[in-house]
Amino acid sequence: MSERKGNDCVTAGNSNLTAAEDKDLPDEALMARIAGGETRAFAILVGRHRRRVLNMIYRSLGDRTQAEDVAQEVFLRVWRAAGGYSPKAKFTTWVYRIAVNLCLDAIKSARHRQSFIQPAGLPESATEGESSVGDNAPSPEELLIDAEKASRIFVALQELPANQRLAVVLKRFDGLAYEEISRILGCSVPAVESLLVRAKKTLREKLLSSG
Repeated sequence: MSERKGNDCVTAGNSNLTAAEDKDLPDEALMARIAGGETRAFAILVGRHRRRVLNMIYRSLGDRTQAEDVAQEVFLRVWRAAGGYSPKAKFTTWVYRIAVNLCLDAIKSARHRQSFIQPAGLPESATEGESSVGDNAPSPEELLIDAEKASRIFVALQELPANQRLAVVLKRFDGLAYEEISRILGCSVPAVESLLVRAKKTLREKLLSSG
């Protein structure tokens, strides 16, 4: 990162955090240190949340390379906003809101290209447990069926309207409560419930039609 002036980035900065603080400091305290230019605090915060944010973006956009770029932009905005950060909700809600807005921009941009990008891979949850062995381990045939089903779900998910897609990702994959999803998407809880009902109906229809 380049040298910070105001809200810009830095390469210099303090390394005042100890190993214990790495684990114990809450996100809000890390943001306060980032506002003071501490790049180590920023590295801790990114390490703590990057994988989850990246997975949410990937499931929303369906393209790994694009998701990497969007995730990088999310945390660049976190760095730049640190000086004016005033927590009114959980840090994760705030950072997800940034990610969702960037996802919506990317989805709108993709509409103009009129081309579907085949997913670079399955969501992580679709492949968990494949290496297990033992009497109860799934057979290769069962694994293939599960992978094909996960792939069809993933493709169908990318075809949902943007808000429905994001609501499903936040609820189904991230396990967020309706209230938190409403804050992230900027709509009411009943609106979130409606998005999920419509998304479930559409997904069911798409999966049935695809066999």
